Amino acid sequence: MVAKTFYGFEEILANELRSLGAEKVQEGNRMVSFYGDKGFMYKANLCLRTALKILKPIATKKVRNEQQLYTFIQSIRWMDYLDVSDSFAIYTTVNSTIFTHSHFISLKAKDAIVDKFRNTKGRRPNVDTDYPDLTINIHIQQDLCTVSLDSSGGSLHHRGYRQVTNIAPINEVLAAGILLLSGWKGQSHFMDPMCGSGTLAIEAAMIACNIPPNLNRKEFAFEKWLDWDMDLFEKIEESCLNKTRDFKYSITAMDKAPSAIRKTRDNIRNANLEEFIKVEEGNFFESEKKNEETLHMVFNPPYGERLQLNPEVFYGEIGDTLKRGYPGTNAWFITSNIEGLKYVGLRPSRKIKVFNGKLESRLVKYEMYKGSKKAKYN
Repeated sequence: MVAKTFYGFEEILANELRSLGAEKVQEGNRMVSFYGDKGFMYKANLCLRTALKILKPIATKKVRNEQQLYTFIQSIRWMDYLDVSDSFAIYTTVNSTIFTHSHFISLKAKDAIVDKFRNTKGRRPNVDTDYPDLTINIHIQQDLCTVSLDSSGGSLHHRGYRQVTNIAPINEVLAAGILLLSGWKGQSHFMDPMCGSGTLAIEAAMIACNIPPNLNRKEFAFEKWLDWDMDLFEKIEESCLNKTRDFKYSITAMDKAPSAIRKTRDNIRNANLEEFIKVEEGNFFESEKKNEETLHMVFNPPYGERLQLNPEVFYGEIGDTLKRGYPGTNAWFITSNIEGLKYVGLRPSRKIKVFNGKLESRLVKYEMYKGSKKAKYN
């Protein structure tokens, strides 16, 4: 199988897969391949925090022209996966000098499938791009064509808990990946001082308590498959829930906007995490740490693309607030305003390249120490 992810998350996704029990885990470009049975496919969809989709390859072959492609697609035993009364959709990606138009590949593959059903059943399944019973993924790398079934359906960042958002909310998979890259495991107090709609705090709570991230998701694509096994899925779900753990520290989500606070509370309630996350209305730049214990801070400050702000003033205030009010804090934040980082006035101890959508960004860490309140210089 193949788990798709964001750039830079391949290693943490591979580690997630190994911890779940996957075999033959191998990192690729924005993906990780692995082996597992049907039950593991269910578990991967339910439990992986940094996967966007789980694909199940069913056939691979070299094709050098459209006729070979048609013949290859038609040779697949589609009756094992699709009933004549079902609907399907095809999504194609190509990286090839032979085939250059993904839409053409999808149409050719569709023709091959419906022609096979007409020839054998006298009827054909319908195409439904909105709510298909089976989603087919075709990937062509030069002349190598791989046909997979999409076991997830909609992207796995749609956790199911976030009903309301602010402007440009952070993707849930991106949020989980940032938290894992920061080393967050629930080992201290946690704070998001610019929480927006609460995504980072919610993902932090689920990591700390080992709660499956897609527990609140409405459905997975595999639930419409011909071999769907509800009893097996419920056993997998129960087993995962039995592995949740207690969390003895605090998680705080703070924002100065009353609308953000309302949305955060709604989303926390939807995720059933009210007992783990405290929500506070307040301005980070006027705040300070409330105790002497170590604090793990992760936040997603507003970018110039989202709000008009003066980078020199804004990032300078971040640095001043950390120096003044947050000794004993490991502070991480993500930004696409790479130039603005020089105004923080602190040297980051780590700087990791990530992408927020199409925006090249940096995830930076500032280590604030007790007493001196200065960043550690490497």
